[in-house]
Amino acid sequence: MRAGDMSLPDASALAARVEAFASVRVACIGDAMLDRYVYGTVDRVSPEAPIPVLHITEQIATLGGAGNVARNLAALGAATAFVAVLGDDEAGREIERLVAGPRITPALVRDANRPTTIKTRYVASGQQLLRADRENGAAFSAATEGAMLERAEAAIAEAAVVVLSDYGKGVLTDAGCARLIAAARKAGKPVIVDPKADLAKYRGAGIVTPNRRELGEAVRMPVGSLAEVEAAAQQARASAGVDAVLVTLSADGMLLVDAGGARHLPAEAREVFDVSGAGDTVVAVLAAALAAGAPAIDAARLANAAAGIVVAKRGTAVVLAAELIEALHTGDLMTGERKLAPLAAALERIATWRARGSRIGFTNGVFDLIHPGHVSLLAQARANCDRLIVGLNADASVKRLKGPERPIQTEAARAQVLGSLSSVDLVIVFAEDTPIRLIEAIRPDVLVKGADYALGEVVGGDFVRGYGGKVLLAQIEPGHSTTATIKRMAR
Repeated sequence: MRAGDMSLPDASALAARVEAFASVRVACIGDAMLDRYVYGTVDRVSPEAPIPVLHITEQIATLGGAGNVARNLAALGAATAFVAVLGDDEAGREIERLVAGPRITPALVRDANRPTTIKTRYVASGQQLLRADRENGAAFSAATEGAMLERAEAAIAEAAVVVLSDYGKGVLTDAGCARLIAAARKAGKPVIVDPKADLAKYRGAGIVTPNRRELGEAVRMPVGSLAEVEAAAQQARASAGVDAVLVTLSADGMLLVDAGGARHLPAEAREVFDVSGAGDTVVAVLAAALAAGAPAIDAARLANAAAGIVVAKRGTAVVLAAELIEALHTGDLMTGERKLAPLAAALERIATWRARGSRIGFTNGVFDLIHPGHVSLLAQARANCDRLIVGLNADASVKRLKGPERPIQTEAARAQVLGSLSSVDLVIVFAEDTPIRLIEAIRPDVLVKGADYALGEVVGGDFVRGYGGKVLLAQIEPGHSTTATIKRMAR
């Protein structure tokens, strides 16, 4: 077994693969379901039974199953044809609303005789208390399956790669899988399968992606050690007649077994918050990378990196192409501690911190030449919150505010220096002259500025106080300013 490959591609080459996702098309076929999350707090036990009482604070609905694969593909920039069967009910209509968007083309079949599958998870303090499922395991009618297969074959004809997302809910029957895999192979389209049943059901597929437990059950072999996983994967590849097996191993990363042998990819995540839907992310990145022309090992590396990102988020989350590219360029694929993020990705991370009970702080500035005054302000801000977000003026806004000779350092350099400080948890670059858009999106618990401002002059102060937040004026270290430093340097 090899630990990866000695001839690793550099970050720029892998990032270029991700950038190419925007030009590919993938067909995603499988079991759609609705994932509902009910978040809340628990501070007492029910007097009626020895169970916790959940005080509900938030409820959200997201795409689950094959829908989450399609959602991940769209987030990565890939055009996606989504083929599935829905019930003629409100949950089915909600899925239709959720897939509506510029990068997903739905090809959905209605079946009035079966309800749409719903998984509802009840969560407190980052832990699932209960999962309640509503589903019907009865077979679809021949007419429903026939209509779905026709739409799937049309999607395959237009796609570069095909994904079969099998959650065992009846969309992908043995005969249906055989027909779709045959159609894809005839057209020269690779097939990736997220399997549920006996792997022989997917004979002829390109890559199957079982987890450790699924692999062990499929071949009835032990899978405790990496050596045992490799042996089981080799057996699965031979007996199922597939080109490759990519085994997801949670904290142990992934193992790719193909004609080139076995290669182990260690896990990239430093911190795991929620593994819901992580397998869907792996399949989506794998598919997009293969569609973009990546060899299987590079596609697996990208999928492994994406898995490290998504498990640090809460709920059935997705990975954005920008997040994956940024992680590759910074050389830090373990994204629990990445500090520079676009606003959309930052908001997902902030939501995760809040779900854990963290108090969020925010400050902003140019931070052109970091001096003791900056360090003191940031330390005071961090002392009043659990996570400190810094809004950093982009180069263009610095020129408007400070003049054409500024900034001295680029926004990338300034962000890197800020990110190296232990007091800073996240840096967001903004192009506007004021950070009001960031403040309104983040809704910090604490807003911090230097004491050279009056309370009434702090941008966003009235907004933060309006929902019960706090505005803090940090003490100023005398004798330190960027402007004064620049003047001394010019002498």
